Amino acid sequence: MSIWSRIAAALQALSSGEGLAVVFERLRAPPERSVAFTIAVIALGAKMAKADGLVTRNEVAAFREVFTIPSAEEANAARVFNMARTDVAGFDYYARQIQRMFATDTDMLEYLLECLFHVAVADGTYHPAEDDFLCQVSRIFKLDDRAFRAIRTRFVPDAPPDPYDVLEVAPEDDIETIRAAWRARVRDSHPDRAIARGLPEEAIKMAEKRLIAVNRAWEEISRNRAA
Repeated sequence: MSIWSRIAAALQALSSGEGLAVVFERLRAPPERSVAFTIAVIALGAKMAKADGLVTRNEVAAFREVFTIPSAEEANAARVFNMARTDVAGFDYYARQIQRMFATDTDMLEYLLECLFHVAVADGTYHPAEDDFLCQVSRIFKLDDRAFRAIRTRFVPDAPPDPYDVLEVAPEDDIETIRAAWRARVRDSHPDRAIARGLPEEAIKMAEKRLIAVNRAWEEISRNRAA
């Protein structure tokens, strides 16, 4: 049974008045990453859509780039999205549940934040309310400010990247320390690693973007150190 079929079955089993949070609870015990991850992306994306008050076609298209939705399952995906927008549970509920599920998997949490950024900037603007929303989600995920800034610079055009933030090193670190950090980030950002660790196949798009940023940061630092 596909992810969408399992979500649809759970939706059909809802009693009157129950919300999406009930579906989430049922599908996370025992935790099944792909199912819970899909619900989390939809739920947080829907809550973020409420932050700037508008859902555009570009944002919908961007979501499709994060998850491939079979045409036969579009109605189920739309139902989850609409339930999340009106669900009494706030965005912090979903963010905290996901943080608990992936507390020891920072890569998964960073990837989810990347997905949300990808959708947020799809309409060509980055609304202050979206920035506040994503900042709060990042803190609930317990990602540090440097990690948040590194992700934001990859998606927001007017946020110039700091290469040291991208590699999560300090300007005073020696070149060998920075080189080691770069190599570790390259390894962690490799698309094959994302697939092997159970992320959706669409994660490769985000992994490729991260890998490009990591290599550019190293090139800039090494070039400046050699000057």
